[in-house]
Amino acid sequence: MNTSITKKNANPIQLNRSVALAALFVVQIAVTSWLVPGYFDVGGLLDATRSFSEAGLVALGMTLIIITGGIDLSVGALMALVSVTIGFSYQAGLPLWLASTAGVGVGVLGGLFNGLFITYFRLHPLVVTLGTFALFRGIAFAVSDANAVSGFPDWFSVFGQTIVGSFPLQFLVLCAFVVLFWVLLSKSQFGRYVYAVGHNDIASRFAGIPTNAVIIAVYTLTGFLVGIAGLIYTSRIASARGNAGLGLELTVIAMVVLGGTKITGGSGTIAGTVMGILILSYLQDGLTFAGVRGDWGLIFIGIFLILGVFANEFFRERSR
Repeated sequence: MNTSITKKNANPIQLNRSVALAALFVVQIAVTSWLVPGYFDVGGLLDATRSFSEAGLVALGMTLIIITGGIDLSVGALMALVSVTIGFSYQAGLPLWLASTAGVGVGVLGGLFNGLFITYFRLHPLVVTLGTFALFRGIAFAVSDANAVSGFPDWFSVFGQTIVGSFPLQFLVLCAFVVLFWVLLSKSQFGRYVYAVGHNDIASRFAGIPTNAVIIAVYTLTGFLVGIAGLIYTSRIASARGNAGLGLELTVIAMVVLGGTKITGGSGTIAGTVMGILILSYLQDGLTFAGVRGDWGLIFIGIFLILGVFANEFFRERSR
């Protein structure tokens, strides 16, 4: 069963979709450069990676979750809780390195909490993560009292403001996790289990696959990535606040679905998600450069999310 699933996700149809996404990205950059003179600048394009690396990290974890047939609506709220944990722990007197570790730990625990409730209480991921969306955001606002913490030591800026050569450090971190998750999903037994659970959960159980452990693992991994993203975000803006990550869940899900991951589970690739990250992120960046209001950017995200679902079904019908 696992072998057939792997082959299914490596077929020419998936390759054709990747080619189509790459072509769309090239056209998008060309059109934006035409509309906004000077946009196609290597330095500017690299600088834009500062703002989308956080969403990109979370999208890698969301890819695994959606492949298993799940969803996580709490990632933005959990990022806020991570940021508040870092800032207010530091303000309370905890050494910043320990406060940062605690923040990442809160991300891991938040993901673990989601996974445990989904598996052991047999609850739908949508219901669980909608509840933790409110829970995590509520705790973040309650702890911070809607205030922000700033005034971090200079060394803390290394996570979100450092340039290595010509590359922002967070972009290099994203690239490292892309490679790691590509290997994890494409080359490991765990990756085959992820596809199997999403393809047929019941059959996977009968085949001896520890489905509960797989589901808990993907949510916990995503929580870890949210923790890293929250640390980078707090460092980048030099502030910890309860409104961090607003709308992040919509952006991340749109990136994953646009990249070809089937929303009902069973198929998807890290390479596709990377293309979804690039297309949606540079679309938002281009709209900002063109002076388009932020609410119109949200409309475009919604349009691309719908188009991504239709594109997935189009390519899936061709494969039959």
